Amino acid sequence: MHDTIDQRLTDLEIKASFTEDLLEQLDLVVIRQQQQIDLLVREVTRLQQRSTDGQDGPRNAADDLPPHY
Repeated sequence: MHDTIDQRLTDLEIKASFTEDLLEQLDLVVIRQQQQIDLLVREVTRLQQRSTDGQDGPRNAADDLPPHY
């Protein structure tokens, strides 16, 4: 009986340890994703500012094509 309780406790400690590791990994993923979101928001803001500063009308898609097209 005592061995069974010890084994169950050990199993729970192992699961808790794996859960903590997984949580840390997920936290790092969330941090990286937030950094990417922040970067993309800044880029969209910059592009919106550039489009309102540089042109009054809609842009011509052909202006964005490389010269060999």
